[in-house]
This record gives sequence, C-alpha cells and structure tokens, in this order.
Amino acid sequence: MRQLQARLIKSLSFSRLPPPAPSSSSSTSILQRVASSQPKGVAKVVLKKGKTQLFKNGSPMVYSRAVDRIIGRPPPKTGDIVLVADGTETPIGWGLYNSVSMFCVRLMQLEEEATRDPSCALDMEKLLETRINAAIELRRGLGLPSATTNAYRLVNSEGDRLSGLIVDVFGDLAVVASSAAWVEKYKSQVEACISSIDEINHIHWRPSIEILKEEGMDASDLKELHPSTCPQRTKVLENGISYSISLEGQKTGFYADQRENRKFLSTISHGRKVLDICCYGGGFALNAAKGGATSITGVDTSLPALEIARENIALNYLDPEKISFLREDANEFMKGALSRNESWDIVIIDPPKLAPSRKVLQSASGMYRNLNSLAMQITRRGGLLMTCSCSGAMTQSGMFLRTLQGAASMAGRKITVLRQSGAACDHPIDPSYPEGAYLSNILLRIL
Repeated sequence: MRQLQARLIKSLSFSRLPPPAPSSSSSTSILQRVASSQPKGVAKVVLKKGKTQLFKNGSPMVYSRAVDRIIGRPPPKTGDIVLVADGTETPIGWGLYNSVSMFCVRLMQLEEEATRDPSCALDMEKLLETRINAAIELRRGLGLPSATTNAYRLVNSEGDRLSGLIVDVFGDLAVVASSAAWVEKYKSQVEACISSIDEINHIHWRPSIEILKEEGMDASDLKELHPSTCPQRTKVLENGISYSISLEGQKTGFYADQRENRKFLSTISHGRKVLDICCYGGGFALNAAKGGATSITGVDTSLPALEIARENIALNYLDPEKISFLREDANEFMKGALSRNESWDIVIIDPPKLAPSRKVLQSASGMYRNLNSLAMQITRRGGLLMTCSCSGAMTQSGMFLRTLQGAASMAGRKITVLRQSGAACDHPIDPSYPEGAYLSNILLRIL
C-alpha cells in the first residue's frame, strides 16, 4: 500500500510540472536554420522596438530609422542577402541590403512564407523565378496578351513582391525599368526569366538613373552597363487601337495602366467636343476619336510625345481634321482658353506624378488643386471632367477627392462624382506601401 501511495504521489508531482521546452531544432526559425548553413554566414538587421509589426504586415521597405543594430562581421554590402529580425533577434523575414539608401533593406520574403515554402528561403535566384512565373500566370489569367491587346505590365514592383522591378511587355519586346540596386546586381537572372517567355524576342533595360543614384550607384557606370541594341520605336495594339511607342519616352514608353480608363472614355465620347490635357502620345484623344467625338484637342509640353501622337492619327486612319495636338504648358493653355471663353464637353487631365513621396504631399496638393480648378472652369456646365493622379502618396492618403472639392470651390463650380477607378487590373498594388505608384481616375460632372 505504501509503495502504491508513493507511486501516486510521484505521478501527481510529475503532472504538475510544466511541459518540456521545445528542442532547439524545433524552436529555431526556418530562416535562421538556412542562414546557419551558409558558408559565409548571413548578417542580421535588428529592428527597433515597436517597428516590427509594420513589416510583418507587409511593408517591403525597411527604412534606416527603423533599424536598431546590424549583427555580422564583416558588415553586409549593398546587394547582400540579410535577415531582418525583431528585438529578440528572431527573424521575421529576409531581404536585400543597401548600405547607402534610406531604405536599407527591401524585404523579399517573410518567415511565415518561408515556413510554408522553404524552397526560396535566402535564395534570390529561385525567388525571382518563382515571383516572375507567378506574375506571368496572373496576366495569363487576366487574358493578356490577347488578339486586341499586346501591351501590358508583367511585373509591377511591390505589387508583384519584387520591389524596384517593373517589366512592361510591348508585343515581342519587354522593357525593364530598374529602380533598385539589387535589380542591377541580378540583371542576368531577371533577363533569363523574361527571355523564357515564348513571345518575348527583345529586352530593353531602362535604369531609373536618378533613383539609382540615391541607391548609391554611379550614373556613368549605369549608362555603360546598358547599351541598347533594341529599336527605339515599336508598335503595339491596345483594345484594337494601334500605338507607336518610343523607348526613349516617359517611364517605359507607354502608360499601360490607363488601358481600361481609355476604353471607358471611348464609350462616352460620341458627338462630344473633347480636350486631353497632358496627352503624351494621345491615348485618351485617340479613344475619344474612335468613340465618335466631333473634335479632339490634345495638349502637352513634350515635342517628341506630340510627334508620336500625330503619327498615331495616321496609324489608326483617323480624320486629321477632327483631332489636333498642341505643344503648350497645361496651365497656360487653360488660362488662354478661359480668356477666350472656350469650353469642352469632356476634359481629361492626367498630369505627371506631382507627389512622389508623402514629404511633398502638401505642396503637391496645391498644384493638383490649381490644375483641376482651371480644368473645371473650361469644362462646360453639365459636362464631364476625368481627372487623374498617379501619385500613390496623394491617392492613398485620401486627399485627392478633398483636393478636388477645394478646386471646385476655387473655380466657383459644383461637382458630382460619377465614377472612381484605378489602374488596369494587370497593375496590382501593395497597399502596405503608400508611396508606390497607384493610379486614381475620378469622373466628375461639373455644374
């Protein structure tokens, strides 16, 4: 009996003990285990207290002020793979380091993603292949390319989880816009992935020089690295309309993100007088003409862009008597139109990115307000104004509509919102990064 009681007491005492701690192999993160197997080791960027959740939630840009310390000797160099860790030095993800940029790490994969699929953990070549293949699959699922459209965005930076890399496809040509040092480092791997696409025969590499200088790269070296062997002009088809594109033009040469908005304009233009401000190559103007507008005027300051716009009139067999393109500053043109009491049934205004970051949001909102105030005054009462912003900082701040309300007050007009739309669906966005490019189009009725 005493022996039985002793065994019961021993059993009960064991049941009150805490469960055994997990072994080191089970508690170590997958990224830490992969890093420890690397022959040269992997540096660790440790975040300050309170900063971790922002990046766990998906923001891909780890800015320098969020970093507490860097562990690793020798310290990492630009382009190196690093772990990003919380204050306890537990990895939350990995990314690519930059010793110069205000964004010292571009996060590429979170710990939870690596746990689900460890095949890409700390392997940039494999990650590139996986992400670009996923981007291809997404566009195929959206019906791109098609018999009527062969111009589309294949990779949209943060939206496709490849921050700093944009790839636009124009027929059999791919234009790569590079705006991060890591993209330059992995140039051959990026090209190999794109070259694997059946319809692509040419790749044009277009570094964003000013941004890459901020990334610590030398502009003269970049120009030497990327001598172009592609033709400077190509032709594409979008919604059945032909466009000539200059690879030396703005951005990648063509604003594919406006495709669905251009098509919509063609459905409301019949019998109307249309003005396209900041028209670039004439995308909205051409769609208005195809939609049966009675007269179309395009205005831009770029002579090369206007030459292409005029070329596109002939390319689509449009009546040159009904469509004209003028070289003039947007503000000056609209002020002149006001002085002549000239107005249009439909006005489109699509200015360049006026707020490239949140730092200049206040000053940019003033520029948007002034431009739109003028545009509202030259839109006939009861007419339509399609106004655009490609500034992510403006649209995601929620300030764009308030700015338009301020513009209406300045113009002495009342406005009604008829339609709000974003970029074409092959331009996915990452909402956790508000400074990324994001298009907002608002159709207003002017009263």
